[in-house]
Amino acid sequence: MTDGESTFDKLKGKAKEMGGKATGNDRMEAEGQTDQLKAKAEELGDKVKGKLEGIKDSLTGDKKDGDA
Repeated sequence: MTDGESTFDKLKGKAKEMGGKATGNDRMEAEGQTDQLKAKAEELGDKVKGKLEGIKDSLTGDKKDGDA
């Protein structure tokens, strides 16, 4: 997931949450909160994946393109 997709998903979730609050729709509000948490979890997963790849590369001596 890209940063843009994650940001969009968080904003979409926030809009759903606010719409649910405004209309008294508890289900929509909860769905919005869930969407936001899902986007945050995916961001965290991507960060962890990147860190693990960096650790693996440092242990194996692999370098990314552009590293000197």
